[in-house]
Amino acid sequence: MSNVVSDNLHKLVKSLTKAEKRYFKVFSSRHIIGDNNNYELLFDAIDKQEVYDEEKLLRKFKDKSFTQRFSISKNRLYAAILKSLDSFHGESSIQAQLHKQLHAIEILYHKSLYDQCLKLLNSARKIAENHECFLLLMEIQRWEKRVLEKDHYEANPGADELNDLASRDKKVLQQIDAFNQMWQAKSVIFTQIYRQGKVRDAAHVQMLNEALHTVKDIVQWAPQSVELSYQCNHIHAAFYFAQGDYANCYLYLMHNIELINQRRELFKADPSVFLSVLSNAVHVAMRLGKWEEAGEWSKQMKDLPAILEITPSEDLEIKIFTVAMSTQLTLHAQKGEFEMASILVPQLEFGLKKMDDKISSVRRAQLYFNMAVILFGAEKPSEALKYINKLLNQVDIDKSKDIHCMAQIFNLVIHLELGNTELLPYALRSTQRFLETRSRTFQFESTILEFVNECLKKRQSKTIDELYAQLVIDLEVLQNHPFEKTVFEYFDFLSWAKSKVEGKRFREMVSV
Repeated sequence: MSNVVSDNLHKLVKSLTKAEKRYFKVFSSRHIIGDNNNYELLFDAIDKQEVYDEEKLLRKFKDKSFTQRFSISKNRLYAAILKSLDSFHGESSIQAQLHKQLHAIEILYHKSLYDQCLKLLNSARKIAENHECFLLLMEIQRWEKRVLEKDHYEANPGADELNDLASRDKKVLQQIDAFNQMWQAKSVIFTQIYRQGKVRDAAHVQMLNEALHTVKDIVQWAPQSVELSYQCNHIHAAFYFAQGDYANCYLYLMHNIELINQRRELFKADPSVFLSVLSNAVHVAMRLGKWEEAGEWSKQMKDLPAILEITPSEDLEIKIFTVAMSTQLTLHAQKGEFEMASILVPQLEFGLKKMDDKISSVRRAQLYFNMAVILFGAEKPSEALKYINKLLNQVDIDKSKDIHCMAQIFNLVIHLELGNTELLPYALRSTQRFLETRSRTFQFESTILEFVNECLKKRQSKTIDELYAQLVIDLEVLQNHPFEKTVFEYFDFLSWAKSKVEGKRFREMVSV
């Protein structure tokens, strides 16, 4: 048995909004008999702790009987909070409403109020069909069968009625099967993107083509739905994004934005879906030079709660903040507006500290990298190095991810900029070992590593200026290579090399 003290109750209490906390007090006063005062005392004490300290709680309530079996008391309080949240959010989504209706249907059935049961089932089925709640639709249709078979089919259902139910069952099962198969195909593509970044070799292209072929097969037999159309567009957009085909990627992103705007009620339950589409639209629009459209999608991200007519949750507010800030930094970087963007860094740093572990490691890594690029462009390489070090040493992220590998390379560039000749040999060896052990030494990485190695040689066959000039030539070739060009989206390595050759500032070389 584990002796580790659980802080799950503390995390749950601290996650509550002010309205949820007020509701819990009212709920507990009405539904918790006898121990209500103890529950509130413990709830308030835990709420006041920024960091969970169980020993302090036990000392504080040493005269209370509930501390004798404290783990049980915590579990009961945890369950009570969940019950109050269930009641508070009982009408918060279509799914929540349908679950309540299904419970009511069960109650009516066991009271033998079958007419009322069928009436509620008919209403629930229409709602579930309209909102494409296929799993709940299966449960609704299960209850329809139970009502039909009650009293040995006394209602005498006709063949048409039975066939209709069988047809609806088949259609829903096809929808669920299509979703599951689509999810598997999507995961192949997104695993590639999240782990390796954009494709860097023919084998990965083949893998993506096979996944897309599976999607096209599913579309041929699956019943049409908004969910299926969204997933199909989503997968096509990711497929083209992974290969750097931004024109086709943008086309499918626009299909999904149009689809969501046509059926916004279906996406209210998970607004992060729309946020993700808008975020991708900003990024791809920038790559295509569609600056006005990128600005429009960026504005819609910030206005998302108003667009969907919802009250944003804490989770959504965090996502909007991090995604909007990330895209804004990227937008400024693409335009060479480094000074303007650097003003946002303290605001972003404050947000990162405030939200702490509520931000995913991948998103945190992206933000650290973006801040490093902005500060580098604002001619603050020491500060840029600080954020690259945070990414490399503090963020708990799969070290094979593309952004971590690019951070290793960018780390060398920053050390060159700072003239850290004593640290560079160690950083170079470390990066070489890192990339080799993860099979990440592609042509671009090899070019940068060879360049840095030449710069560090005591007896150079070329001057530093000649080495930078050769680097420009090599990078210009790679920038047009189908599998190598994507690395320039993380940082404009070519403009940096050109700035050294032409004796200009890096920011002057970056233009829209």
